[in-house]
Amino acid sequence: MAEIPRLRHLRGRDPLGLRRALADRLLPALVGAMALLAALGLAGAQGAGRLAERWQAGAAGQLLLQLPPETEAGPLVERLAALPGTLEATLVPEERLRQLIAPWLGEVPGLPLPRMVALTLRPDADQSAFLDVVQAIPGAQLETQGAAVRQALRLAEGLQALSVAMLGVIALVGAALVAVATRAGIAARRETILILHELGARDSDIAGRFARRLARLCALGAAGGGALAVPALWALADQAIPVVLARQATAADLPWVALAALPLVAAGIGWATALVTLRAWLRRLP
Repeated sequence: MAEIPRLRHLRGRDPLGLRRALADRLLPALVGAMALLAALGLAGAQGAGRLAERWQAGAAGQLLLQLPPETEAGPLVERLAALPGTLEATLVPEERLRQLIAPWLGEVPGLPLPRMVALTLRPDADQSAFLDVVQAIPGAQLETQGAAVRQALRLAEGLQALSVAMLGVIALVGAALVAVATRAGIAARRETILILHELGARDSDIAGRFARRLARLCALGAAGGGALAVPALWALADQAIPVVLARQATAADLPWVALAALPLVAAGIGWATALVTLRAWLRRLP
């Protein structure tokens, strides 16, 4: 009788029969599938964030100055290159402009084309000096990529928010799975739990054993799901990064820290959900 309240010290034993009541097959498989989805969501959130940073950093400092065909562009390019905040000022060759319009207009050698100057500014550059120069040139137009960048950023931020919402849904569904598994374990070991409870076993000891068992099962399933996610994420990165970031994918592009954290997060969700569920059930006992 005196040994029953010390249930928490029986670490090497299974007085509640949880190894039979909480099987180590179905729950880890379900958690593994959800971990796989979570890994894809994490990769999506990370990729959308990096894409937004690249667009914002790369395009925010790009300006395109359009000049009338008769404008003498050489001195103007030198003047623009000397302004504070200019990283590069380049006159776009006429041959390049004709190559760009060829798919739409075909070869039109006699068509007069405007002079185009591509400007690259520092992110913190003051554009007022550039606007003053442009306003002093009759017929000059300064085009920025601000509107396009804002639309692209909204798209990237929307994808990032969707990925985060997906992770939240996965966490809630995972908690619901653990709650169902806990209730199934309670139903399977109800008589044993009632006997131990009546003999004086602490609610925290009983709930703690359930919580530790379910935390281990969730961590095991999440580790398996994370391992399965690695080849899938690599295949996606290998196809997407050359298009989005204009370079080859590397191992550093995978969200290793997030993948390593998946078992810990899953174990925490399993432990907390099981503990809350079982303690709520035990509080209703007489």
